[in-house]
Amino acid sequence: MVEIGHFALVLAFALALVQTIVPVYGARTGNERMMAVAGPVAVTGFAVTALSFAALATAYAVSDFSVQNVWENSHSLQPLIFKITGTWGNHEGSMLLWVLILTFFGALVGVFGSNLPASLKANVLAVQGSIGVAFFLFILLTSNPFARLNPAPIEGRDLNPILQDFGLAVHPPLLYLGYVGFSVCFSFSVAALIDGRIDAAWARWVRPWTLVAWIFLTGGIAVGSYWAYYELGWGGFWFWDPVENASFMPWLAGTALLHSAIVMEKRSALKIWTLLLSILTFSLSLLGTFLVRSGVLTSVHAFATDPTRGIFILCILVLFIGGSLALFAWRASALTAGGLFHPISREGALVLNNLFLTTATATVLVGTLYPLLLEAVAADKISVGAPFFNLTFGPLMVPLLVLVPFGPLLAWKRGDVFAAAQRLMAAFAAALVACLVTAFFIDGASAFAALGVGLAFWLIVGALTDLAVKAGLGNVPAATMARRFVGLPRSIFGTAIAHLGLGLTVLGIVATVSFGSEKILSMHAGETVALSGHTVRFAGLSPYKGPNYSEDRAAFEVLGDNGKVAGVIHSAKRFYPARQMATTESGIRTMGFSQLYISLGDEGDDGSVVVRLWWKPLVTLIWLGALVMMVGGGMSLMDRRLRVGAPSRRREKVRTVPVNS
Repeated sequence: MVEIGHFALVLAFALALVQTIVPVYGARTGNERMMAVAGPVAVTGFAVTALSFAALATAYAVSDFSVQNVWENSHSLQPLIFKITGTWGNHEGSMLLWVLILTFFGALVGVFGSNLPASLKANVLAVQGSIGVAFFLFILLTSNPFARLNPAPIEGRDLNPILQDFGLAVHPPLLYLGYVGFSVCFSFSVAALIDGRIDAAWARWVRPWTLVAWIFLTGGIAVGSYWAYYELGWGGFWFWDPVENASFMPWLAGTALLHSAIVMEKRSALKIWTLLLSILTFSLSLLGTFLVRSGVLTSVHAFATDPTRGIFILCILVLFIGGSLALFAWRASALTAGGLFHPISREGALVLNNLFLTTATATVLVGTLYPLLLEAVAADKISVGAPFFNLTFGPLMVPLLVLVPFGPLLAWKRGDVFAAAQRLMAAFAAALVACLVTAFFIDGASAFAALGVGLAFWLIVGALTDLAVKAGLGNVPAATMARRFVGLPRSIFGTAIAHLGLGLTVLGIVATVSFGSEKILSMHAGETVALSGHTVRFAGLSPYKGPNYSEDRAAFEVLGDNGKVAGVIHSAKRFYPARQMATTESGIRTMGFSQLYISLGDEGDDGSVVVRLWWKPLVTLIWLGALVMMVGGGMSLMDRRLRVGAPSRRREKVRTVPVNS
């Protein structure tokens, strides 16, 4: 099975070469048969790549330690779920997952792109194939997941204990579906530059693919944030780690691309800008791949340490980013720019949205790359952390969030900002009340906390206002309003739900940062501690044996107002003998949208244990908001207008005239 997987990987590389060369040549020469090769080859390439990935996953499932990759990242005593997730819990396996998803998206274009013009489809799949060629070659030359060991070791070295968690079963696939999903937008953009035109089919296809990638990337970032929050025992949801930033930058650029694509689809405007954003978004995905896989970063996510791999990926970056930008500089002037619009309009609001988001992306990019460049040039090491990003990223986000509710209420081409402001009076009143309640009735609330809560309510009620206005609330009878509400396009629901989710996330962040509390102390069994109105009693430590680890598990009893036990929180210090590595397993009790979070420190000579407790008010809204944003994206994706195929040319019927005998 392992050898079949290796041969399938080589075959996938050969098919990617065919997919890159033959359709492009057919498009240049007008040969329809050669252009038609692209679709079947893309589907076949996905099939053999899936076979290769299945072979590696099988080797993990049966603990085949003759495979070096399995030996380095698995253990016979691991639970089966972590054996399988270990397939992508390492450099080689994760890159195989990367190309699997790449070929999957190529196959989707091949299957569902039948209504695309033949030359556009051929060029799109050729560009997609060229990306596959580069990464298949990278895997085969520097990161072969099927390398053998002879003789085969009896036991494996175990997966990194931090990665032995269900969150890591979900986080990388979601993240890669987002990363690689933007490759389709990139391929459409490069294909448009090759053809020298942007037509209706191109416009119709870019937005759904952007939406799909954005949904998955949102989910991947949210799951990764929650995994780091509970697994690493530090109690935070975002650290501005360079690897976190590597996924956040494509999300920011992808959000800008999504809004720009709306303008392009609705008004045939911003075509060239949307095309450039498509290139830049996937370029940032490639940059994130380089940062994580090159060894320039030290992180739990950064698997590779071989400089050869870093140089190879850097060459891929230069080829695709540099090549696509050079092609854009050469061909963009030949493309039609699209329609004009008034600055005060929905198009203008979306352009302003793009301005803030791209500037924020550039800020995160500078903060992420500057320490690396300084170290490379001057051999000086500096750290750019949360203070820098809070002072640069935050001020860009606040005005953007203030403007978000205005956009959907402005008319296309020419809008009335005063009329939109009048419709948002209820949202403004809700925000003002939230500010005042926070400032005067919550202990320790600062002015920034009150404004943050008000901003969150502004977003939430503003999103609901959009639905109410478009349903005719206050202007038509209730029955008519209900019919209008049900009949609204799903894209309108999707926009409102996504903006509401953004408001929930902002509310969760503000509440957690501003109103959370923390205590660090040494506790003996039987002692109690009070934190933000909650009383916790340390019940003691007990040993526990897991399948491939041992741990000292602490029990903390949460006491109710009557002194009785209302719940128990378990925290632990876990040790993995195969890796000789210890981890901290935090204990969490969710109360509504808030959480009581307990993490263990070292054990003292007197039998005491260092305990760190947090009260996290409304913290779950951070990830619930992301889930709501994904639902909004999915609702938009179900809009009828995105399910209708792009226009295709019909062959003219030949009129036959009967001949009299």
